[in-house]
Amino acid sequence: MNQVGMSTLTNLKSNQAVDLSFSNGKMTIFMEDGREIGIPIEWFPRLREATKEQLEKWRFIGNGEGIHWEDLDEDLLVSELIS
Repeated sequence: MNQVGMSTLTNLKSNQAVDLSFSNGKMTIFMEDGREIGIPIEWFPRLREATKEQLEKWRFIGNGEGIHWEDLDEDLLVSELIS
């Protein structure tokens, strides 16, 4: 059945992050699909207590599916952060 005037929205959401930044007590995750997700650092004790230098020393794991801080011994899954 064809409904004139209606469009179909394709699910373009991705669970892969492409960048990360910190400001004003918030971690912003930049997603592959263009979304920007802001999350309070307060939610994560190790991040909350970290210095700016420690926060900035992160790397993606699993092609952007996770974030790892070696110095803080912290790993976060992007899919859990954005759900």
